[in-house]
Amino acid sequence: MNIKERFLEYVMLPTMSDESSESCPSTAKQMKLLELLRAQCESAGLSDVRLDNGYVYAKLPANGEGVFPRIGLIAHVDTSPDMSDVNISPRTVEKYDGSDIVLNETLGIVMKTADFPSLERYIGDDIIVTDGTTLLGADDKAGVAEIMDAVIRLKESGKPHGDVCIAFTPDEEIGRGADGFDVANFGADYGYTVDGGSIGEIEYENFNAASARITITGASIHPGSAKNKMINAARVACELEALMPVFDRPEHTEGYEGFFHLNSIEGAVEQARMSYIIRDHDREKFELKKKHMLAVCDFVNERYGKKIVECIISDSYYNMREMVEPHYEIIERLRRAMENSGVTPEIIPIRGGTDGARLSFMGLPCPNICTGGENFHGKFEFIPVQKLYKVSDILLELLTNEELYK
Repeated sequence: MNIKERFLEYVMLPTMSDESSESCPSTAKQMKLLELLRAQCESAGLSDVRLDNGYVYAKLPANGEGVFPRIGLIAHVDTSPDMSDVNISPRTVEKYDGSDIVLNETLGIVMKTADFPSLERYIGDDIIVTDGTTLLGADDKAGVAEIMDAVIRLKESGKPHGDVCIAFTPDEEIGRGADGFDVANFGADYGYTVDGGSIGEIEYENFNAASARITITGASIHPGSAKNKMINAARVACELEALMPVFDRPEHTEGYEGFFHLNSIEGAVEQARMSYIIRDHDREKFELKKKHMLAVCDFVNERYGKKIVECIISDSYYNMREMVEPHYEIIERLRRAMENSGVTPEIIPIRGGTDGARLSFMGLPCPNICTGGENFHGKFEFIPVQKLYKVSDILLELLTNEELYK
């Protein structure tokens, strides 16, 4: 099975996570892919294969003496709740010519180069795209496929290497991917999540992240006799959102700039619910954003003269920079592995998070490696086949080149 076939096999299995669920994995359908990966690790002859509480672990033991450390490779199996991953219909645009890509002629869905100028970088590549009705799932099934491909190739090559510890996690997209991760028994000195974007990207700075769940309790009265009695929870939700800073939204920010993102809103007169995510690279600004959210909710309660708004804020993860920088050699090794593989490395901040952020604070320094995909979490998601192969090459170089460790 080549890496494209492997990737397509994985994306055909729906694995969306669910923030409202308390189970692990949060959705039963993630188990189907996790069980497949366990079986594939076993059939590949890997050691210590286990599926434990929704996490798949396996190891390719060192095959000789040398300078190699014990390296971990990690990817998540779940896809974002932002868009459906049911009945994914991927297709390959072979030898992309640089023009707009029609994803769905019937629905008039087109990926335009004017909207996505990065497409120009992939002229001549074979690009896997969606049919415009689902996401693709390259985040992070591309990482899963790249790890499996690299480890199987490594085992078959017979090249000297150290212990290679791999793990596939659930629920990363809802901030819980590291909750049950068994760091103590994973066996790696440090790790890399393969969960990034464009080819060449290296990331060891991520957002500090929190989620806010807001419940608004209204008072439903017949509209004919509602004066001075009704409190319309749905309208209060709109008022609350209007009080949030307009330019601190994802669509107005970039680089190190943080944001408030209204992820979902639902409700009626009697009750409404809102879900926000709060992000900032700077810890002090992050704490101020959380205070601002609470202050807005308090203001609305004061306006109505009673506590009709309840806001629960939960931290998800923190910026891993402080945990990774003391081990900067692991960034340098990755940078050199990319250069040796013909890829120009680019160190950038993650405008998001990875399991690696949490794992770094759990004692496993864990920066992030690109997958080669773009436009994650939506219908315009794509990945060039050639980049799947290239990331696998980078991993193989990282695991086998002794010069990187001298």
